[in-house]
Amino acid sequence: MIFYRPAIIPALIFLVLLIAGCANQPLSPYDAVVSRTNSTTENHFTSIAAALEAAPNNATKPYRIFIHAGEYYEKIIIAKPNIHLIGASKNNTRLYYDAYAGQQATFAGATKGQIWGTSGSATLTVRTTGVLLQQLTVENSFDFLRNDALEPGATERVGNTQAVALFLDIGSDQFIAREVNLLGYQDTLYVNSGRSWFDKSLIAGNVDYIFGRGNAVFTDSEIKTLPRGSASTPHGYVTAPSTSINNFYGLTFINCKLTRADSVADNSVPLGRPWHPTTQFADGRYADPNAIGKAVFINSWMDAHITTDGWYSMSGTAKDGSKIHFLPEDSRFFEFNSSGPGAVINSKRRQLSNAEAKEYTLEKILGDWQP
Repeated sequence: MIFYRPAIIPALIFLVLLIAGCANQPLSPYDAVVSRTNSTTENHFTSIAAALEAAPNNATKPYRIFIHAGEYYEKIIIAKPNIHLIGASKNNTRLYYDAYAGQQATFAGATKGQIWGTSGSATLTVRTTGVLLQQLTVENSFDFLRNDALEPGATERVGNTQAVALFLDIGSDQFIAREVNLLGYQDTLYVNSGRSWFDKSLIAGNVDYIFGRGNAVFTDSEIKTLPRGSASTPHGYVTAPSTSINNFYGLTFINCKLTRADSVADNSVPLGRPWHPTTQFADGRYADPNAIGKAVFINSWMDAHITTDGWYSMSGTAKDGSKIHFLPEDSRFFEFNSSGPGAVINSKRRQLSNAEAKEYTLEKILGDWQP
């Protein structure tokens, strides 16, 4: 029998607990760490851009970058595959920038007078596969409200105020955003390519704030309409899909909540409108006739700001340069089992049948990608 002296027993207990704790937690779960404080630790960076610069060009497994709580004023492009950006908290880790479409561009090599354009205004652009965002905020902080409140003829008022927070560009695919805030006003989220999954997230804006031709599915997320600087009718639009007629899936919302800021009036916000982007063709530049947008809301709760008619028209450029109007009934806009004060069934708000709704599962939407 072995007897321990009383003084040794606390030290032994501490050692056992230390070993047990180390066994349950990896020493370094991240490949890089970002914080605003300087450090001599290897793979520590003071900006997100620097951490991305140091990442491998062609990682075949997730390259995980942890971002400490803080404010990161950066304009980021992710062109390396399998990058995972993981924040300390979606409300305390904030990546933001304030570019807008009509603003003169400031990137290296920009020509005199060159403007950002809608896609160029993005705070974060993704051009590759396998990117994940988790527990952080991505925001375009352009002061849309101040500009929107100015009189139309005011000298300081600027035009082309599209200001994207997140842009999924050509090359993007298998993108995941989980527990993130995507914040802006006009054109917050531009889904232009590939498959993407937004889960347990907040997407907020006011005008066409979820738009594009990509295949994006939103699950258990809050879709929030924000104020305007001045009154407008309609107040804004939730979606503006430009889905190709060749693609079955567009913007799909499952088990989401459509909410609003206090100042957003009842019956003022359509669920979406059909965007036919002006495109260069062999016989001219005009609205893409094959962009038959698709937006579907399934098992989603809607506050009273959603309009009774549900959808709205959108203008585009005809071959002769004149303006034409694209009607919602010529697009692929549907609902299934909507609830809440904004949920209405009528001839303008087309409903999926039970059999049709079964085609909108996460597995079918994402296809051979099984995240």
